[in-house]
Amino acid sequence: MPNFAVIVVAAGSGSRFGGEENKVFAKLDGQPLVIRALQTFVNREDVVQTILVVSPTDMGQVKSKFGANIGFMGVKLVEGGPERADSVQNALAAVDDTAEYVAVHDAVRPCVAADWIDAVFAEAPKTGAAILATPVTSTLKRVSESGTVDATVSREGLWEAQTPQVFRKDILLAAYSRRGEIPGPLTDDAQLVELMGHPVSVVESDARNIKITTRGDLTLASAILKTLPQPKPKGGPLTPFDEAQW
Repeated sequence: MPNFAVIVVAAGSGSRFGGEENKVFAKLDGQPLVIRALQTFVNREDVVQTILVVSPTDMGQVKSKFGANIGFMGVKLVEGGPERADSVQNALAAVDDTAEYVAVHDAVRPCVAADWIDAVFAEAPKTGAAILATPVTSTLKRVSESGTVDATVSREGLWEAQTPQVFRKDILLAAYSRRGEIPGPLTDDAQLVELMGHPVSVVESDARNIKITTRGDLTLASAILKTLPQPKPKGGPLTPFDEAQW
């Protein structure tokens, strides 16, 4: 069985979410998004390391509020950078030597099902790189700065990328070593691997694997969670002590 390190990225500013607190601390059904994301992976037998990347401004809050929980789960804390790619690159420097593959997951995707993770973890060893994605089904419009439609864009062959995205460790490290050669902004890790010329396999996921962007998304996510199978944590349910830490 291949060994995976998981990088949970929680270093974004979340400006569209609103409020003074980073959205990764927002509670979904009583549990902070960041803790929910970590619990998705720490109990998997194929995960040998879980890394949480947070912004420097949030590091103190994470340690004071969730330090006991993170320590209990064996999660390694890493300080993020100005951009998402900086945060992932910082985490890659902390990946354990025993990990053969690296999965990168957004902390604000709380509705990823275990079956989808199983599928993308199984695909990555076949090609070296695999991502969850779902076909685009809506009509797409290219809109001008004035707010009018410039064109209707064909959705044929278009997929919406999700996380986790999983890569053979050496491939992802090589891609990030060439990051300076890539012009323009990077929005996900697969983009770097693609530009390096390595094929990236797509594993069909589900539109329910949403990314929390606004406060209204929390209500939608709460409804989605009720439709997903909920695997029990390894060793049984959380103890009252663990629950009290949220």
